[in-house]
Amino acid sequence: WGSSPRPVGAKLITTLRGDIAGSVSAGCVEGVVIEACHQAIRSGQPQVLKFGVADEDAWEVGLACGGTIEVMVEPFAALSGVYETLHRRLTEHQPLALVSVLNGDTTQINRKLLVYPDGSSEGDLKLPESQHQQVIAYALERLAQGEGATLQVEGGPHLFIEVHPPVPRLIIVGAVHIAEVLVPMANLLGYETIVIDPRAAFATRERFPQATRIICEYPQRVLPSLSLDRFAYLVALTHDPKLDDPSLAIGLTSPLRYVGALGSQRTNARRIERLRQMGVPEEQLARLHAPIGLPLGGRSPAEIALSIMAQITQVRYGRPV
Repeated sequence: WGSSPRPVGAKLITTLRGDIAGSVSAGCVEGVVIEACHQAIRSGQPQVLKFGVADEDAWEVGLACGGTIEVMVEPFAALSGVYETLHRRLTEHQPLALVSVLNGDTTQINRKLLVYPDGSSEGDLKLPESQHQQVIAYALERLAQGEGATLQVEGGPHLFIEVHPPVPRLIIVGAVHIAEVLVPMANLLGYETIVIDPRAAFATRERFPQATRIICEYPQRVLPSLSLDRFAYLVALTHDPKLDDPSLAIGLTSPLRYVGALGSQRTNARRIERLRQMGVPEEQLARLHAPIGLPLGGRSPAEIALSIMAQITQVRYGRPV
């Protein structure tokens, strides 16, 4: 962290065969970290690596960009139960925070605590109740912020709170030509993609081989059964009020992070009036991004898809729209 080129919580996983996925430093100290990972696999013991501008080793391993990096190295086998629970919760689209001890002996470093949004927890850091409650409160704060951080417990251990939001989901109403480009683009950016269209000739696996799910049904029938939470994004692309309007009415009155619709300013003015007549409150109508996407000037399906994902990315990370 500090001025390191990767954000807090960046991960790398490797095997003794040399398989590598992810990155913790964008290359700066990767070689040393991977070697430490192999040592941890062989010994079964975790360790914390620290590099900084005042550390000669940092220059030797390539931290010429300055800054500081602290890396926790853990063998996966020793923590498989924790990560099985984490994987299950994320599969169920439930966020959580994972709290790890950064200092102390290897027994202490292996202690984990899973904290859920309702304040419940699983695991044990062996802390007094007052310190435990301090950790829970800070983990909930970090969950709300969506970013991991460290915590020095007064009179206690140094902790790392790792935030695990669910995989973001892009719900696309309309299996149209723009959606054919939008799906792989969203997948590349780490989104699950759900395509909804009642027209069987359009909603096919042949047209959307990379979609996470394809639902051939009227959107108003299936949207209420999906998790329309702050980790999901909805775009309506059909130009058909029978499909777009009910989808937007449901989306705008839900906690969805983003709701957008294709169409010109004139089309959107008529749409807004229809949604108003459907009972969508004014403060919710103001959430609608229409015409959808950033004004990049493009006209092709790929260019429109790019503008849509650019705007969604802007909203996701809290940038002014």
